[in-house]
Amino acid sequence: MSLSLPGSLVTTEWLAAHIDRPELVILDGSFKLPGVTPIAADDFAARHIPKARFFDIDKIADHETSLPHMLPSPESFEQYAADLGISSDSTVVVYDTPGLMSAGRVWWTLRTFGHDKVAVLDGGLRKWLAEGRPVTDKIASFARGVFQAHFNPGAVRSKAQVLENIASQAEQVIDARSAARFTATEKEARPGLRSGHIPGSLNLPFNALTNPQTGELLDTASIAKAFEQAGLNLSEPVIASCGSGVTAAALAFGLHLAGKDDVAIYDGAWTEWGRPGDTPVETGDGK
Repeated sequence: MSLSLPGSLVTTEWLAAHIDRPELVILDGSFKLPGVTPIAADDFAARHIPKARFFDIDKIADHETSLPHMLPSPESFEQYAADLGISSDSTVVVYDTPGLMSAGRVWWTLRTFGHDKVAVLDGGLRKWLAEGRPVTDKIASFARGVFQAHFNPGAVRSKAQVLENIASQAEQVIDARSAARFTATEKEARPGLRSGHIPGSLNLPFNALTNPQTGELLDTASIAKAFEQAGLNLSEPVIASCGSGVTAAALAFGLHLAGKDDVAIYDGAWTEWGRPGDTPVETGDGK
């Protein structure tokens, strides 16, 4: 009998109980901003959940663009997924180190390429370690997978589409960056970018969805309330954005837990929008 996920969020207890199942693929999707050391791949090499494989967000990307970790082509993703031992019938659990910073990006990427048997580990490596569960520095061996990608273009928005949306306001835009970056009271870390936000967008920092002590997700009612307090109408479609398309997926994951799936991600995010050019920028709180 194949392994079924209890939902899109799994507990450390569930993972520990099923960790030896052969059809289970565990992915460490940890990510750090450029210049932060040690890099996430080095952290993984030093310690990770047994059986885990490292999902390198920068490597598994479109390398034909100057923008960071943009979605690859379906053909490229098929190869990446297979190289990680993921097959179309695999059950996948994704985690990151703090709880929900980049795991949502891996979850969203797999779903965007048609793989729905994927869940996020609640609390991530942080909770796993806090509970004294085992970690290893041994790299697991695994057979190559057989993966077929089915790309969902509706999950992604381009700069042109976001520009059109400013006029049409057909979709709400919500930004996962910190309030200081959103309002332009703090400069962007990436050089050359303007400060501020997409006109008309809302702001909900991605870490507002988790317990700051444990890294675990808030309950679904609290998640929904956080979005509503940020000004989001949960009955209308959403575009999530952030600095470079990673933490936007944390918002998409939170909305998914709250029962909302008409959510797309602006993949270029502020790294594209904030470049000098013709994209309009607002500062302040936008209210």
